Amino acid sequence: MVKAVITIVMLTAFFAIMIGVGLYCRKHSTNVDGFVLGGRSVGPWLTAFAFGTSYFSAVIFVGYAGQFGWEFGLASTWIGLGNAFIGSLLPWVILGRRTRVMTQHLGSKTMPDFFGKRYQSGSLKTIASVIVFLFLIPYTASLYNGLSSLFNSAFNIPYWLVIIIMAALTGVYVIFGGYMATAINDFIQGIIMLVGIVAVIAAVLVDNGGFMEAYRGLSVIENGSSGLMGAYSSFLGPNPVFLLFVVILTSLGTWGLPQMVGKFYSIDSEDSIKKGTVISTIFAIIVAGGCYFLGGFGRLYANNSAIWANGEVGSKLLKDNIVPAMLSELNPVIVATVIVLVLAASMSTLSSLVLTSSSTLTLDVIVPVMKKRDKKVSEKQKLLILRLFVLFFVVVSAVIAIVKDSFPGATFIAQMMGVSWGALAGAFLAPFLYGLYWKGVTKSAVVVSFIFGTGVEIVQLVKDICGLSFPEGFLSFVFTNSLYSGVFAMVGGLILVPVVSLITKKPDKDEVDKMFACYDRKVLVDAKQNLGSK
Repeated sequence: MVKAVITIVMLTAFFAIMIGVGLYCRKHSTNVDGFVLGGRSVGPWLTAFAFGTSYFSAVIFVGYAGQFGWEFGLASTWIGLGNAFIGSLLPWVILGRRTRVMTQHLGSKTMPDFFGKRYQSGSLKTIASVIVFLFLIPYTASLYNGLSSLFNSAFNIPYWLVIIIMAALTGVYVIFGGYMATAINDFIQGIIMLVGIVAVIAAVLVDNGGFMEAYRGLSVIENGSSGLMGAYSSFLGPNPVFLLFVVILTSLGTWGLPQMVGKFYSIDSEDSIKKGTVISTIFAIIVAGGCYFLGGFGRLYANNSAIWANGEVGSKLLKDNIVPAMLSELNPVIVATVIVLVLAASMSTLSSLVLTSSSTLTLDVIVPVMKKRDKKVSEKQKLLILRLFVLFFVVVSAVIAIVKDSFPGATFIAQMMGVSWGALAGAFLAPFLYGLYWKGVTKSAVVVSFIFGTGVEIVQLVKDICGLSFPEGFLSFVFTNSLYSGVFAMVGGLILVPVVSLITKKPDKDEVDKMFACYDRKVLVDAKQNLGSK
């Protein structure tokens, strides 16, 4: 009873703040540029937290932390550190400045629009928009995963009701406030995530007698496949190769995801990029590193019936129940904090995804089609269409999540969620990265990357749904699961784009030179930023 009361009070305050921010930010969403990019004037703290909260959702805290903590023990912390340095620090350093400069120069507001203008191809923009639509929707629906078991620890309410409440509240503040409301709420939600993860780790360690006692407990657990004692408390865990693939997929993937890269479009200055780099990295170390570190102690709860099917210890493992089981007996305030933390993580990522999806479909598909039919589209009409599609994507993602949970036979949806990240990153990472740095990337190379990235994950999807298997060898290794195939899609794209570019028709040199001229534009800076000449 106490747990429920505390949770209700905290949730009510949380929801009131989210809606209040949405209403406050209406003044920033009076035109398309303001609604989608915040007028390209968002500072370092808001941008860094928006990047981090879009990256880390309930999928990581409840799903991945429990699953990979069980698989690797404390070595799963490497995943969080990989997310921090490969998935957060390096994108800011390598992509941040160049993305901001070139997208403003080209006048592009979305990733598909960037492909269309950078490679001078309307068809590339359309293809990229279709890929975003097909794979971002199931990825969005996956954000609701893990909420059910956590809410059952405080309330006895149906999962579908939790989904509807979360979707409705997210939709309200995004529809009213656009990107600026999303950014401000992301900052608030990020603070909740930082405080929450530190509090939860401390509570779980205290519950297990402190860090050293919990560490000793892991050290005496035998790994079934290798027979090694202490594998779950070791430096690299029982399966270093699998661990490496998880680090690469969950870290390198952010470089090619439209909802992540889009954060760089809106940042306001050079100084903000420098500060944002540091803030974003520290945020990721605490949140991602903390989540996986926490999950690493999951095997200490192996005798908890809640993590096993039908409550029978040793039966089928319910991976999404591991973290909730770790938290179920903690102080009511900690449990309430976790519930708000997971909602904050989910809503921040959900808002980013629906805003990305709606802006892509509106600006890259609907508006161009209307213009081709000689229909003038005013700023008000564009904003109306944007808001309608925000509503559409929120509703569709909620429906998919409810259907998946209500009908266990809907395996296609679950598998589609699993391959979405790999398909998006595999298709977009290489042509976006090379497009910022190399003038020689060709349209044909971009098409090959799109086909290869999505094609690999479609093969993975068909294999998983139909229960197919490949003969022992390279293919069977690549398609072991969506993690392996996702890494293959991304790395393969990074190899294919330069190779195909070298053997296909070169782009128009003059046009490409004009695009890259934005990097050579002279700007004046303070002496503290540049010493200048003698």
